[in-house]
Amino acid sequence: MIRKENRKLIREKKHMKVRNRFSGTPDRPRLSVYRSNNHIYAQVIDDTVGKTICAAGTVEKAVRAALTNTDDTAAAEYIGELIAKRALEAGVTKVVFDRGGFIYQGKVAALADAARKAGLEF
Repeated sequence: MIRKENRKLIREKKHMKVRNRFSGTPDRPRLSVYRSNNHIYAQVIDDTVGKTICAAGTVEKAVRAALTNTDDTAAAEYIGELIAKRALEAGVTKVVFDRGGFIYQGKVAALADAARKAGLEF
C-alpha cells in the first residue's frame, strides 16, 4: 500500500524551499502569511535581527468583532488591509511576500491583493 505523506509536512517542505530563496531585510522585510482552518495571520518580519515589525490576525478581539467569519476570503482581505495599514504606519512600503508554502489562491491571494491595494509594494 502506498502511504501518502502528511499534508502539513509537505507544506513545511515547500515553505523551507521558498525561505531558502529570500529573507526579510531592513529595507524590504518579509510579509509572512499563515492560515489555519479557523484563522488567518500575517506578519511583517525583519530576518536580519529576527524581529516582527507588525502583525495582524483574525484572533484579535477587535478583528473578530468586525468580521462575521474568521475563515473566509473576506476575512483574509480584511487582514491584508490591516497589515498594510500597520506596515505603512511602521514606515514599511516594500515587502517580500512569503506565502508560507500555501498555494497562491483563495485566502492567500485575497490577502496579498488587499495588501497591494492598501499600499504595500511586492
